[in-house]
Amino acid sequence: MTTAKATLSNFRQAPRKMRMVARTLQGKKAVDALNTLDFVAKRASIPIKKLIQSAISNAKNANMNTENLIIKTIKVDSGSTLYRRLPRAHGTASPLRKRTSKVFVELEEKVEKKKVKTNKK
Repeated sequence: MTTAKATLSNFRQAPRKMRMVARTLQGKKAVDALNTLDFVAKRASIPIKKLIQSAISNAKNANMNTENLIIKTIKVDSGSTLYRRLPRAHGTASPLRKRTSKVFVELEEKVEKKKVKTNKK
């Protein structure tokens, strides 16, 4: 089976927040996932929508039928972390970790299986 892939690296939002949106899309048709993301009230929905559109474009370049694409894999991992300091009382400082995300999407062409009628006697 042929697949189309797209990745997003070092997006400046925590992976935990990105996974909340990504988990809802696993196994859906790509077109249905794009419609769903229009109504999700999370900041992560916009870059994930662009990423799925990029994967659909990659599928078109690979001469795949874009109407039968399903989201085979959508994975969110942690990217590089920016370490900053927050000033605290008595001249001390506490760490701030500004986390980033890496998102990976893989689309697969769903093949409809034809049912074979058997004569049972």
